[in-house]
Amino acid sequence: MNPEIFFVTGKGGVGKSTVAAALAIKKAKSGRKTLLVEIGDQSFYKDFFSLSSVGHEPTMVQENFSVALWTGQSCLREYILHLIKVETLYKLFFENAVMRAFINVAPALPELAIMGKATSGPRNHGPKLPFDCIIIDCYATGHFAALMGAPVGMAEIVKVGPMGEQSRSIDRVLRDPRVCQYFIVCLPEELPVRETEELFDQLKANYGITPQIILNKFNTKSLSEAEFVAAEACSNAEFREFSKQHRMLQGMHLEMRTRVMGRDPTTQTLPMVWSHEVMQVLEVLAARLK
Repeated sequence: MNPEIFFVTGKGGVGKSTVAAALAIKKAKSGRKTLLVEIGDQSFYKDFFSLSSVGHEPTMVQENFSVALWTGQSCLREYILHLIKVETLYKLFFENAVMRAFINVAPALPELAIMGKATSGPRNHGPKLPFDCIIIDCYATGHFAALMGAPVGMAEIVKVGPMGEQSRSIDRVLRDPRVCQYFIVCLPEELPVRETEELFDQLKANYGITPQIILNKFNTKSLSEAEFVAAEACSNAEFREFSKQHRMLQGMHLEMRTRVMGRDPTTQTLPMVWSHEVMQVLEVLAARLK
């Protein structure tokens, strides 16, 4: 059976990595063998989970739950070695200055390699991933659009041959809701919500994908108008100012929720969790995720 693939993105600073980790914890606790993947050159989860290292090969955090760090270069290397089987040939052809420079500047090649690895199971092509769920902590919204567009872009450039065929097969899997799900994490603030709306519309228009929105750090303890009036009548000036600011914050959060629900009526909200214990934070968020 092919793994479910979950892509998590969002504007930088909205907590997408924490939400991705909470989703992974939820899946792992349900008994599913889960891999949490981060994309990039440096690992956030290394320090987050107090691990000695995180690399391309999965590192176990706890039962049913592992993490890995993928780069375009590491994914491309693994795929080529899988095809040619001889590491000496790989090093001779690919690990030289000319090829490294080509790989770094080739349009969409690193992104294509990452998406190719993520979808290798459903496509039955490339090294197998022995997991039931793969949760990918993706690039922020702007770069995520380039990640999604890599297979289409390569297929348009390479019309025939294996690379064109594989690019089209990757694109088909990414659009298949039976295999891939997409989450956009945002904060109840103007700029993150605006970027979320733009990416939501782009995914729907360009790929026929309807992502799910997660509104993070949402104010879940709303006060009534009568409570605000009573607080603002208090003789303590600092308390009155606090009440005024909280009224404004509550109003903004409700307005932002209304906006994102205009795109996704099933928008999930997650609270601010006041704890320095990583696993405690993740378990609280995991319990709220559907």
